[in-house]
Amino acid sequence: MNVTELEMYVKNVLPCVGVNKLRELTRLVYEICKREHVLPQEVLVSSKNLTFESAKKQLLCRRYPINFKTACKNQFYLPKLELTSALPADLTPKPFYPKTVYVETPVKDSALAARARAFFPKAEFKEIEGKMQVGSEDFSKRTETLLIHQEKYDFLKPCPCSCGSAGCGYNLVNLGFGCRFECEYCFLQQYQNLHAVLLPANVDDFLAKIEQGSFRKGPFLRPRIGSGEFTDSLVFDDLTQYSQQIVPFFKKHAQWDFEFKTKSVNIGGLLQVGGCENVVVSWSVNSSKIISEAEHFTPHLTSRLAAACEVAHAGYRLGFHFDPVVIYDGYQQDYSRTVEQMADTLPKDKIAWISVGTLRFSRELKKQIETRFQNNFILDGEFLLDFDGKMRYGEQQRLEAYHFLIPLLRKNFPKAVVYLCMEDPHIAQQF
Repeated sequence: MNVTELEMYVKNVLPCVGVNKLRELTRLVYEICKREHVLPQEVLVSSKNLTFESAKKQLLCRRYPINFKTACKNQFYLPKLELTSALPADLTPKPFYPKTVYVETPVKDSALAARARAFFPKAEFKEIEGKMQVGSEDFSKRTETLLIHQEKYDFLKPCPCSCGSAGCGYNLVNLGFGCRFECEYCFLQQYQNLHAVLLPANVDDFLAKIEQGSFRKGPFLRPRIGSGEFTDSLVFDDLTQYSQQIVPFFKKHAQWDFEFKTKSVNIGGLLQVGGCENVVVSWSVNSSKIISEAEHFTPHLTSRLAAACEVAHAGYRLGFHFDPVVIYDGYQQDYSRTVEQMADTLPKDKIAWISVGTLRFSRELKKQIETRFQNNFILDGEFLLDFDGKMRYGEQQRLEAYHFLIPLLRKNFPKAVVYLCMEDPHIAQQF
């Protein structure tokens, strides 16, 4: 849809509106047309008595039919519509093979650098002194650049959660930055300013920091430490072989749980090193519709569950994350099928925890998704500015999703801890 033409249409219907009011009306007309698959002429009709106020009220009611009457006015976020075809997501399937590999001087002789040379013999290798601005301005081209570096500062931290949300006591190690998957809702496309894949070569330093650390426990028996905040924990594991160091370390430290969080089926390293009870391999799971239409390049649910069964048989415990739950027509039936498939497939006594969280995102990310995935449907939901400044479904919609999914999970997996992730405390305490 051409933004200029849409603005001109709105301006012709209401010629006296100013710049800011035109912005709001154009945004609403666009979202309604996209959501309902209709033309602007079917959304905003010229009439003698039409004013900005009456037009906006009419459009808000149509765009937010569930939440219009209960939401506060300042919860409707109506930014300037800025669609561009300059940097769309590249959804052409291709293997991970960087064109350029930068290696920081202190780790030029590291095992990771040597493996990268063996994995990518056709890549151009460049030694650099310290981090620099490497990579393309196009987020879609981030996998063309690999940076192997020595991490000096960002080893270990409490999970930041959302401001004011109910925490679960999680602790993070940042083993990597960047991912080869293209999930439409991924915050990295707005957050990551170095469009490359960053992999630290000094895992020993991470483990030393863990050994010296003290950790929050949250509602669990043991403190939980995990990777996977800025990358998928296993997607590059055949290259990094982080699991070959992490698992033996935690076998010696039964006082902590470690979690690999992934969508991949790259489990060869885990199977090779052998499992233990305090290492949990967790999969992000979703409805088949979301996996196939919004989680591009990721393995299907059947493949993820098959991999989970393999690592459980090898001695690991399992975790699952229904996050983000996306609300759309028929979502409950689709998510019920996912739970049913899990229940029919998995060894239930091996599941340690399952988290649930509905889709939420920053205001800035909304524009990134619109630009990179103009045919997305995940933004068609009724998102409002909520308690933490993020865009979320209305409270009643979230409660409906949780009242449906959490009892279903607890019924099917009675030994697992089922909890809400990054939710408003007054909602979280109801479950």
